[in-house]
Amino acid sequence: MSMLEVRGLNAYYGDSHILFDISLRVERNEVIALIGRNGAGKSTTLKSLMGVVRPHTGSVRFDGQEIAGKKSHTIAQTGMQLVHEDRRIFGSLNVEENLVLAAISAPNKWPLERIYDMFPRLKLRRGSRGTDLSGGEQQMLAIARALIRDPKIILLDEPFEGLAPVIVRDLMAACRKLVEAGQTMVLVEQNLAATLALAQRAYIINNGHIVHEAPIGELKANPLVLRRHLGV
Repeated sequence: MSMLEVRGLNAYYGDSHILFDISLRVERNEVIALIGRNGAGKSTTLKSLMGVVRPHTGSVRFDGQEIAGKKSHTIAQTGMQLVHEDRRIFGSLNVEENLVLAAISAPNKWPLERIYDMFPRLKLRRGSRGTDLSGGEQQMLAIARALIRDPKIILLDEPFEGLAPVIVRDLMAACRKLVEAGQTMVLVEQNLAATLALAQRAYIINNGHIVHEAPIGELKANPLVLRRHLGV
């Protein structure tokens, strides 16, 4: 049984139909990527899995449980974490307070030192408020807030967007450590090189429909597929 199985997922924003019969699976210890143009429905897919957007129809089975339609905090308790594109850290709290608060309701949690080992920059900035962090440091903190809850699966929405290359390098290194440790992950990221480096399999989304599924090696060997759907 796959860790995550999605079947026939449809989602709306108001009267606008955004996702059309989305079906996908994620195996345990696997990293999959959702690839597509801006506005294709990638972020909405992640939000629908997490309950931020309530699916209209369809099934989302996570670790054997049906979670479609449940509240986000309930889904979080099952072991799923979404790192939003806009990060959503608490600006008035310092780094360590953000981490401690995120871990309060976690059934299992990472010790702070494990977080600081993965993100040494956060240890240096542990007393700094969220609003005083750079964009890259805020992104590290957003990911760290998810990881401290020891998630079974983590959903990353554009984790490298708008960041300096040196910060992207550091975040990529942290993500590689997670992958090597067997962290299950769903990645949405416009940086195609980073996506192809981290993921093992990809779904291509266009206008709310999944139009192609393939192992990353196949996409690398056949760039015409990416060119056709992404114009790259």
